[in-house]
Formats: sequence, C-alpha cells, structure tokens
Amino acid sequence: MSAVDDEADMCCAACGIKQLDNIKLKNCTACHLVKYCSVECQKNHRKQHKKECKKRMAELRDELLFKQPESSHFGDCPICFVPLSIDINKSALSSCCGVFICDGCSYANQMKDARSKRDPVCPFCRQPYASSNAEAERNAMKLFKAGNLTAIRQKGCEAKIVHNYGRAMELLTKAANMGDAVAHCELANMYGFGGGVEKDTKKAVYHWEEAAIRGNPEARFNLGVNAARNSKFDRAVKHWIIAASQGYDLALEKLTEWYHMGTVRKEDLTSALRAHQAAIDSTKSPQREEAATADRSC
Repeated sequence: MSAVDDEADMCCAACGIKQLDNIKLKNCTACHLVKYCSVECQKNHRKQHKKECKKRMAELRDELLFKQPESSHFGDCPICFVPLSIDINKSALSSCCGVFICDGCSYANQMKDARSKRDPVCPFCRQPYASSNAEAERNAMKLFKAGNLTAIRQKGCEAKIVHNYGRAMELLTKAANMGDAVAHCELANMYGFGGGVEKDTKKAVYHWEEAAIRGNPEARFNLGVNAARNSKFDRAVKHWIIAASQGYDLALEKLTEWYHMGTVRKEDLTSALRAHQAAIDSTKSPQREEAATADRSC
C-alpha cells in the first residue's frame, strides 16, 4: 500500500475527516474497503460506494464458498472420532440424545450388550434404547421441544416427506437459521425443484451456498449443475472437484463425463479421483468393516 493509499485509508470516505484520538473510524460493515466516521456519512456515501461494495462482497463470498471444507457436514463419530460417511445410511441416529453414531460403533455396542446380556443402551449417552417406535417418538419429541437442532431438522424432513410443506418450511428454516447444512440443502431443493413452494432460483442458490460452505456435498453438486446451466463451466468444475473430494460419487461421475467431452483437464480429474478415494478411505475403520460384513450376512 502506498503512502497516499495508507493516508486515504485513515480518512472518512464521505467527509474526509482524519482519524484522531477523539474520532474513531469504522469499516464499511459489508466490504471493509473504506472507513466512515459516522452512520450518517456511510448513508451519504452509499450511492458512490455501492458498486465497489457489491463487487467486493461477491469476491468475499466466493473466497468463502470455494474454500475446501475441513470435513463433511456430518463431522466425526462422537465415539470413535473417525469422520462419518456422507451416506446417511451408514450412521444411526439415537432418539435418546439426538446424536449420529457410525455403524461401526453402533454394531460394536450391540455385540457388547449381547455378550454381557444387559439391556441395550446408547453408546453415547448410556441411556436405555427405546423399546418401541412409540417410545422412540416420545424421545424425539422431548429433544424437539428442548430445541435440539437435529430433532428440529428431522421433524422438518419428515414433514416434507408427507407433503406437509408449510410445516416443513417452518422447521427447516428454523434449523437453517441455527446453522444446519442439511436444512439449508433441503430448503434449496424445495426452491430449486419446486417441492411444495414456488420455484425461486435465487433463494435456492443462496441455501445451496450456505449448505456447501458448511460442507454439504449434495448442495455443492447442485451448485455445479446450476452453474453449468448458466454456461459458467469453470465455476461448475470447481464445485464438482470439491464435492468429489468429499467422496460424492455424482460429482466424480460428472467430472469424468466432462473429461471425455474435453471440458475437464486430465490433471484435474486425476486429482479429483485421488481426493475422492482419500475421502472414502478416511471414513473406514475395522469396526465399520465388521458391521458392513455382518449386515451382508444377515
């Protein structure tokens, strides 16, 4: 930064007053590019600054959006601390505590209970498992009323399945406002595909982006599809590479398809293949392999 730029940075962008001991300047809350001495000055300067502000906001949004997430939206199993698979069918939700546990830990706990001939208990909270569907529903309702995020999202998803879209929107919006990636993705799908609500691509993209930022690969894949439909091919490929690196099969299939079309570079596909396999391998454990083998033998 030059001396002139540095001096300008220490002045109010509207009135030009310098920052002194008794005058504190504050950054534009949206872009942080300029400073103001008061809310009034910020309002007065809005017309001149609006275009630059929106451009910088879009750049900041993309920086956040295309940052590789540290893990998937499901995180790690709270028992073995191995990343949970993005395949929800490989985890079990405990109605007693509202926690997702990997199949490996769930199976190991079942075997331990069987050997000790004790009543089955949750491996996380150690409370007895529900003895019936009715009891499991009562447990889930207790969590829901207590404001448990997972329970709220699950109720929203259940409402969507039975086409109670008004209730689904209410609960999924509540869960999304609490930061839930799955809820954001479900809302995006409703807006994007017209599931019970009027299609609204702008709202769909917003919720897909929020879900993707939080590590949801399905939302990331859908962003790629939307980008491709709008001829933003480089953007689509970026999304699919990240989704593939999270172990999302459809993204890898799309990259492979576009490679044969000449749209994706060989080095990008090779990197995505390796990252995809690494993501899958990171969710493996001896206990999970044992559980999968036991399931196949049933």
